[in-house]
Amino acid sequence: MNPEKLISSKLREAVSVLYGQNPEESMLQTQATRKEFAGDITIVVFPLLKISKKSPEETSREIGEFLTSNSNEIESYNVVKGFLNIKLSNNYWLDIFNKISLSNDWGQHPSSGKSVMVEYSSPNTNKPLHLGHIRNNLLGWSVAKLLEANGHKVYKVNLVNDRGIHICKSMLAWQKTANGETPASSGLKGDHLVGKYYVIFNNMLKEEVNGLIASGMEKEEAEKCAPLMKEAQEMLVKWEKGDEAVVNLWKMMNSWVYEGFDETYKRLGVDFDKTYYESQTYLLGKALVGDGLKKGVFYTKENGSVWCDLTPDGLDEKLLLRSDGTSVYMTQDLGTAHQRFSEYSLDELIYVVGNEQNYHFQVLKHILRKLGFGWSDSIFHLSYGMVELPEGKMKSREGTVVDADDLIANMVDTARETSLELGKLENLSEEEQNKVFEMLGLGALKYFIIKVDPKKTMLFDPKESIDFNGNTGPFIQYTHARIKSILRKASELNVSPGFSGAPLIQKEVEIIKLLNNFPEKVGEAGEAHSPALIANYAYELAKEFNQYYHEVSILKEENSMARSQRLVLIDSIARVLSKAMGILGITLPERM
Repeated sequence: MNPEKLISSKLREAVSVLYGQNPEESMLQTQATRKEFAGDITIVVFPLLKISKKSPEETSREIGEFLTSNSNEIESYNVVKGFLNIKLSNNYWLDIFNKISLSNDWGQHPSSGKSVMVEYSSPNTNKPLHLGHIRNNLLGWSVAKLLEANGHKVYKVNLVNDRGIHICKSMLAWQKTANGETPASSGLKGDHLVGKYYVIFNNMLKEEVNGLIASGMEKEEAEKCAPLMKEAQEMLVKWEKGDEAVVNLWKMMNSWVYEGFDETYKRLGVDFDKTYYESQTYLLGKALVGDGLKKGVFYTKENGSVWCDLTPDGLDEKLLLRSDGTSVYMTQDLGTAHQRFSEYSLDELIYVVGNEQNYHFQVLKHILRKLGFGWSDSIFHLSYGMVELPEGKMKSREGTVVDADDLIANMVDTARETSLELGKLENLSEEEQNKVFEMLGLGALKYFIIKVDPKKTMLFDPKESIDFNGNTGPFIQYTHARIKSILRKASELNVSPGFSGAPLIQKEVEIIKLLNNFPEKVGEAGEAHSPALIANYAYELAKEFNQYYHEVSILKEENSMARSQRLVLIDSIARVLSKAMGILGITLPERM
């Protein structure tokens, strides 16, 4: 049982016996004892004074005496004003330690019976993935793993934005300037090649616009009237009408991009159970709009466009169909949400999308509610802040983004340089070293991004992320490798781990408390949709081990029972670190 729940239960019994009343739940206030005081759990006595009719100190002493006399789990108590600090017995912590050590999957919650879908990534097929996509993918995948650890059935899905004017821009620039260039002929990854032509399009457009401005046209008008922009719009119309040449070009260039994306996803360690494509879903919402018109939820303007008036809800009027009958993003999202809830009987649908779309998802839920879908309240927008660099914001159309592939490669190179400088991997073969460099580079990247609360805008600093000290992935990875090294050395010395029931020292109790808290931390992080809580938990556990390692003898401990039990303790730490970091998608090396 959780220590606080145990003490709360014992406290209820004490109050009932001592004062003849059954206290309300709100009166039973417990919390972890602050580090500057002796004890494990602190009882806040003040709410109980109404029942005891005595001073805080006298009430605390009476309850403390009752608890120590009537509970094997409680060893002693001390009173600090209106606070009763309870110290739990060594045997209590040994029982918890034994339970943790025997668990094959500590922290995993039993099946909840709930089904949750997490949509993340959602790239456009006109450019490669960049640093912003990395945060989205890592956060989405990790949230899915976190929800699985909470016992939910989770579906990981991607919605690829594979149609629209931005796609036509890359297609048109390739058509005009590529001379048939392909990924095979250029040696470029397909997504990089297509992204190259997106930048070329915008450079060509800028020249045309500047020329029109120089001839006396206003900038806004010039951007609309530029011949290149008109050609791109004409290409989009042709695509929507199924023009064979345009559709074939679209299919070819998108296939290049998908191959490129798959390479990046694989190296990043993220995957999906299903991928949706906007080209197949963008019309889904039209039927819902038709139903909404019949029900009077939507209305048609004189030009034939369809709208939803949300001004009574404190929002604005939202366009759902343009005057030419074409759909907008909102229409598609209405359709895909309806499709997913129908298909999977979901308890929750989570969209991992940047905070610039907060209003969009607010509107989406309102419209679905107006259409009579009760499950609209089961939609959750996991809104996250942007990733910025020391140099400032990134811009795709100017080609100033931090490319995901380049960043991953640079992180692995930095891990290699840092490790070799510190002499960390001298005993490993070249092949083993390369595997560890990959683990460290990706571990540094993932941890640095995930440890930040999703809601916050973050500044990404590659050099800081790779540090072997401090709150970083490599620090935790090195801690795990150190534990594994001790366990290997114990095996070489024929010293076997074993739970012996040897008395625990205070530092061991502190570690067991932290290990015992892991399932609760998984639950808390799941409720908050925040893997950052797991990342920072792993850091605290790694710190506790390192302090323990420096203060306490393990292999040199003369008492054989204590020595064997300490090996069980550090093995438990390694397993919980592995589970926690696994939720973040980070692999922990056996050797470093």
